[in-house]
Amino acid sequence: MPTSYFYRMNNQRPQHIKDASAEFERLMEIMDELRAKCPWDQKQTFETLRHLTIEETYELADSILDDDKQGIKGELGDLLLHIVFYAKLGSETEDFTMKEVITTICEKLIHRHPHIYGDVEVENEQDVKENWEKLKLKEGRSSILESVPKGLPALVKATRIQDKAKAVGFDWENKEQVWDKVNEELAEFKNEISSGNNHKKIEAEFGDLLFSLINYARFIDVNPENALERTNKKFIQRFQYLETEAAKDGKELGSMTLEEMDKYWNEAKKHDA
Repeated sequence: MPTSYFYRMNNQRPQHIKDASAEFERLMEIMDELRAKCPWDQKQTFETLRHLTIEETYELADSILDDDKQGIKGELGDLLLHIVFYAKLGSETEDFTMKEVITTICEKLIHRHPHIYGDVEVENEQDVKENWEKLKLKEGRSSILESVPKGLPALVKATRIQDKAKAVGFDWENKEQVWDKVNEELAEFKNEISSGNNHKKIEAEFGDLLFSLINYARFIDVNPENALERTNKKFIQRFQYLETEAAKDGKELGSMTLEEMDKYWNEAKKHDA
């Protein structure tokens, strides 16, 4: 029996749900007023909001990687505003309402968690994932990979593809096998580099090598997107230290030797958290 039904029947909704419901209603009322009175809000469409939503999602991702809890709270609010905005637009065109958006996700969650709301038994997280993918196929999808968004960045997309393939049992047995595959792809990539005759083949082998490394990351419980982004942040911090300290010494990067820059770079490494 869904928990929400239990609360209704017993009139015992937890206080945090009551509080959130009141604030959610307030947010929707603010959205109505902005849409009616604000020139900027009046001009927005699904298409104009799309890139802003993507930007807000990346800002949330940044806050998560920085372990900035207050930042996470703020970015979640920004994303929630976008959801309310899209629902407002949908109601204006009579395509859907916020109530229908919420009802749809509630029903989907109940349907896809038969181990909670039905009589299906599971032993672990992997069983849950497998059931989830099987249910999606029963909903009319011809491939489990259909739900991987085409517009995802390639690194994230590769991770999602591998996760979904694993959910139906298409996977390596252990990490040693995956590491062998990494070495195999590395050898093939080096071979194409040595021949140097076909750029498309070099690119293809580099792609295969990256895909196999992402696969290995999954087996050692490392999120490759997070790992690479942390390295990006680390590089930026070190390079900006190099720029700042060189400027203090009256030097310009363009006129410095690599050895001179390495001196500042090594100093920056000592300041890593």
